[in-house]
This record gives sequence, C-alpha cells and structure tokens, in this order.
Amino acid sequence: MFQPNMFDSHHSFDMSHKTPENDLDILRDDEYESKSGTDIMEAPSGDDQDPNQRPNKKKRYHRHTQHQIQEMESFFKECPHPDDKQRKELGRRLSLEPLQVKFWFQNKRTQMKAQHERHENTQLRNENEKLRSENIRYKEALANATCPNCGGPAAIGEMSFDEQQLRIENARLREEIDRISGIAAKYVGKPMLNYPNMSPHGPTRSLDQGVTSFSPQQGMVGEMFGANDLLRSVSGPTEADKPIIIELAVAAMEELIRMAQVNEPLWIPSSENSSETLSEDEYLRMFPRGMGPKQLGLKSEASRESAVVIMNHITLVELLMDVNQWSNVFSGIVSRAMTLEVLSTGVAGNYNGALQVMSAEFQVPSPLVPTRENYFVRYCKQHADGTWAVVDVSLDNLRPSSVSRSRRRPSGCLIQELPNGYSKVTWVEHVEFDDRAVHNIYKLLVNSGLAFGAKRWVATLDRQCERLASVMANNIPSGDVGVITTPEGRKSMLKLAERMVLSFCSGVGASTAHTWTTLSGSGADDVRVMTRKSMDDPGRPPGIVLSAATSFWIPVQPKRVFDFLRDENSRSEWDILSNGGLVQEMAHIANGPDPGNCVSLLRVNSANSSQSNMLILQESSSDSTGSYVIYAPVDIQAMNVVLSGGDPDYVALLPSGFAILPDGPGQYQGGIPEVGTGGSLLTVAFQILVDSVPTAKLSLGSVATVNSLIKCTVERIKAAVGSP
Repeated sequence: MFQPNMFDSHHSFDMSHKTPENDLDILRDDEYESKSGTDIMEAPSGDDQDPNQRPNKKKRYHRHTQHQIQEMESFFKECPHPDDKQRKELGRRLSLEPLQVKFWFQNKRTQMKAQHERHENTQLRNENEKLRSENIRYKEALANATCPNCGGPAAIGEMSFDEQQLRIENARLREEIDRISGIAAKYVGKPMLNYPNMSPHGPTRSLDQGVTSFSPQQGMVGEMFGANDLLRSVSGPTEADKPIIIELAVAAMEELIRMAQVNEPLWIPSSENSSETLSEDEYLRMFPRGMGPKQLGLKSEASRESAVVIMNHITLVELLMDVNQWSNVFSGIVSRAMTLEVLSTGVAGNYNGALQVMSAEFQVPSPLVPTRENYFVRYCKQHADGTWAVVDVSLDNLRPSSVSRSRRRPSGCLIQELPNGYSKVTWVEHVEFDDRAVHNIYKLLVNSGLAFGAKRWVATLDRQCERLASVMANNIPSGDVGVITTPEGRKSMLKLAERMVLSFCSGVGASTAHTWTTLSGSGADDVRVMTRKSMDDPGRPPGIVLSAATSFWIPVQPKRVFDFLRDENSRSEWDILSNGGLVQEMAHIANGPDPGNCVSLLRVNSANSSQSNMLILQESSSDSTGSYVIYAPVDIQAMNVVLSGGDPDYVALLPSGFAILPDGPGQYQGGIPEVGTGGSLLTVAFQILVDSVPTAKLSLGSVATVNSLIKCTVERIKAAVGSP
C-alpha cells in the first residue's frame, strides 16, 4: 500500500507573511503528529516569546481540546476552506491563534483527501476484479454455447445478447484500469496505461503486403491544411451514451441487411434505366422505429448498388474498418475522417463485433458543392461463413445542440465471399441532406444520388481494386515498361502516383479544413484561391503555395473531355506551361482493363532548345460516375531515383489536374457516362509555388498571374473540344 503525501500542491502553505522559526518547527511537528487525524500541536503564544532572544528549542505544546476539535470538525463540514476573517473569528471563539486554525484546516483537508483516494483505490480494485471475472465468464459462455437445434457450437449471430453484454463490460473494464493506473501514477511515478484506437491486427496493414500501400501519407487526406475546425473538435461519446450507441448499432445492422436483400416493394425498379427507387411508405412500414422522422429542411436520398470486385472479403472488411485505408481508398469521396473511440475491437482475432465511433467529411471534387459532415458509429459483424456486413448510422441525436446539414440513416455494405479471391458487394446509402448551398449547375447531379450515392461508392471501390490487382501483378509486358527496368521501379512510381492523387483530392473540394476565396467575377466559373505555407515537408517544395480552382459546365460528353485531357498528343492544346513543346510518353503502367486507367511519365521536349526538358507524372482514371486526370511536374534526378526503385516519399510534388463528372444521371456504356443531358461538369485545379521562402507574403501579382493562367486554360479547353 502506497503512503500518500500529506500536503499536495493545491494546499501549499502561504509563506507570503513572516512566519516565526518556532512556528515552522510547529508546522513540521504538526505534520508528524497530524497523521493520527486529531492530535494537532498548539504553537506558543506571543507572550511566551522574548522578541530580543532566539527562540528556545524547548517549546511548550498542548494538544487541542476535544471541544476545539469538535467545533473545527463541525465548521469543516460546512466550510472546508475558511477565509482569513472566518479563521480569526473561529480562533477567537476557541482561544486559538488564526495560524493554528489555518494549519488544522490544511491538515484536515489533506487527511480527508488521502482517505478518499485510498477508499476509491480499494473500491476500484474490487470492481476491477469483479469485471475481470465477469469478462472471463462471458467468454467461457460464448465459447461453450451450443446450438439448441443441432447441439453443435452456436453461431456468433445467436449470441447477440451475450455479445453486447461482453462489449459493454470490456469497455468498462478498460476505463476502470485507466482510472486505477492514473491514481497509482501520482504516487509511484509510473506513466498511465495508454489505450489508443486499438486494432486486433496491431499496426495498420497494407493492402498489398509491401507492393504499394494505401497506408496514410504525410499531409494527405485530412492533413493538408491542418485547420482546427468543427469536425476535429468533435469529442467521443460519454459513458452514458455507450449503451445507447450499442443498441442503435445493432438495430442499424438489422435494417441494413434487409435493405440490401429485400427487393420489391421496398425498392421500385425504374422503367427507364437500371436504377431503383426506395419506397418511402414501405420503408416506414418495414422500419417503424428507425431513427425517427426526417428532420425539417432535409431531403431524403436512398440508393443501392451491387458489384463483383477483385478483392478478398476479409481484406475488404479490414479496409473498411481501418480509417486510414478507408479514407485513402475513397479519397475522392472522403475528404477527411477520424476514429474518435473504439468501443469494441471484435472477437476471435478479427473485426467481428467491432464497434467504432467516427467522424467524416464527404465531398464532391468541386468547391461548388458543400461537404457533408457526419458523426456516426460503424459496426462490423459476420453473419455466416464468408458473409460480412459493415454499417454506419448517425449519432446526431446524442448531440442535440449541434445543427447537422446531413444525417446518415443505416448505410453501408454487405460483403459475400466468392471463389478465386473475388467478393460480391451490395452497397446501401440512405441519407438526409440540405442541398440549399449546392450550386445550380451541380443540383441535378447531387439530387439524382449520383454524387454521394451507392453507385459512386461501388464504382470507386471497383476501380481501386483493379488498380491494386494491377500493382500486384508480376507479368509485366515488355512493351508496357518503357524506361522502367525493374519491378521495384514500377512499384515506386505507382506509390508516388498514389500520393499525388491523394494530395489532389484532399485539396480540390469544399472541405471545411480550408477556406476558398472567390476572386472578382461573375457566374459559376469564378476562380477560387487559397494559400498555404509549405515547410519541412520532404513531399512538397518549401515556400508559399497558391491553389486555384474553378468549376464549369461544358456541353460535351464526359468521355470525350476525359480522352482529350489525358492524351499526351493533345496536351499542348491546353497546357500553357508546356510552351507548345512536343509531349512524349516515356513510361506507361496500366491500372485495369480500361485503357484510360493508367499511370504515365511524360517528357515535354521544349520548343526552345535553350530550355531544359520537363518531366510530368500523370495518373488518369475513370469509372461510371466520374473521371480524373491528375499530374505534377517532377524533378528529373528525383524521378531517376524512383525509376530505379528508390523511396518516392522524398520527391516533392504539387499536383494539379481535372475532375470530370456527368451533369446528371443517364445511360452508361463501357463504364463511361455516354448519355446524360449531354454535358460535363469540369473542375480545374492548379497548385503553383509562388515564392520559395515560406515566410514571404503573397503578392497580388501572383494571384493575378494564377487567375489568368487558369482562365486561359479553361478557354483553351472549351475551344479545343468544341460543341458536342
């Protein structure tokens, strides 16, 4: 048993006035004798001392009388911290010096604090042991349970009550251990036990086992601008909220499974295309409790989509339950995300039963569409061999003071194992949102569900799985290599391209982590700019970086715009920085069966022989919901290191590029939007280093130059692709 200090820092003695030496001696004796809790020495009065002589070491002491102690005990119950006036009055009534009264109260407070902490420590230890016993009992019950029908081991799904109880007890157990270790740390000097966001697999595992990774990159998604905004200020749930969250997650899981598996009359197929619409009346009949009525001023949006993807079902579950992998794979949709608290890590060494409280911000790649911020719980459960489900549901009702512009009803995906490492994914998105701040040219796309709906999630996942399969392939055709001579060089180039795409996506939308400033002008194609300082980041050049973006509608099919922008032969028609030079593809890496999905290394042979040639790293990608062409100038020497298999993290990049979306829903052919209303929504975004000194001030001339650059690029694109 530890011995607590008798005086803590909050009750240190007031040494501002002059204290006689004998009073200090008395204080030390008081400290010794006050351990009994009642025996407090009395200091000699001023009449007993000769002011012209040093105090005699022999002092006259007497203990406080029983009456004095009872009176001070009674006063202490009413006022443990008497002020000077109260101490003087109490001393006068009890024939004690104010200093004696002060010391008694200090000792009493210290004594009470020590007793309280000893009692709390003992109580916590007892409760800790009880929780450990309960924890073991539930585990044994879960392990020894038998099915009432066949007598065999019970399936996890049949133990839902015990599972939930076990999760609650585990969460409480972790917190009790934290509290006990915190108390002990004050006395024995040991650091507190730290329970971070725990994963049953330890550190984040890469999806490709060392080929290229979707692991978090320095300064990528959610870290580009480092603002302290609303999303990052959200705190985790309170202790009282946790049982409610567990109950809500279990109900959301049941709703998601039925939403994914039930067809008519819940989902009504469209007669015009392959889409389907949720019947609101049937939904309310089937789920009468749910999350309650739709919030005033919010619109409903529900969609469902299925696809077969090239990814093992377990790997896919791990991707969805790891916030870094999830936000990086879906970087075009998830601008930022974080796990606030892990309520359960799951059982049996995997994510079965895992429960996480999260916050995320969802985006469309344009400054004209506000992001959707959500505070939600994510629950993962295995329902049968090879079948898993991951569901999200908003927790906004636990924060009644907050005003939400979007709310997630049970949304997520059902994952079914297929042979040869494939999985069937059925995705459901069911949200309520406020579209009043969406720009008019994007309203048709947003209200159709194509911007944030299930089709976009599944299409993005399918494309990323194809990219990963291509990365892991060892049979590289010789004609596909170019200047890349080794598999290591191929992997390094793909990893560099991945970081480039993440950086572009994190800065092109309307995330609240950064603020766009609109330059003077009119119409939807206003240029928006923002600045940031780049310092001590090996992945970016140091200095002042100016980002500029604009979005506009063009009456040309998205596939035509995409093919024009990604083709090196037509680059000189729009790329002002190439100065009309000849562009040659030096290396090409396919990222799936679609020829438009690839990573390229381009060399711009300057028309002026006195200027050095420039290298450009480019990745183009397309699916049924949108396309990207993203590029960045790269240093020749640094790129040579990458092509030989060197570390690409130290190559400085400032990505620019294009995001191409259809202007509305329509028929799709070959994975590319072919027929909508016939137009495209094009976002152009540039990043330019305007000063190599990070402490320099941005000049108006730099802003004007970038404004002219982006507007000239837009005019060139409009003139080149022409009318449909």
